Amino acid sequence: MNTQQAVLEKLDRIEKEIHEIKEHMADRDSIMTEEDYEALMAYRKEKASGKLISHEQLKKELGL
Repeated sequence: MNTQQAVLEKLDRIEKEIHEIKEHMADRDSIMTEEDYEALMAYRKEKASGKLISHEQLKKELGL
């Protein structure tokens, strides 16, 4: 086996490994950041205290 063929085979193995890694990676949009978590907790607190109104109610209040 010559050097060029060995390099091509190694590159092929690397490509297969990268493909395997990509298949098992988490979608970065599905990972909750600390900022996302804090926003979610703030939303839940506002919802529990009754501070939130529906989209329909907001449109009525704005006369839309």
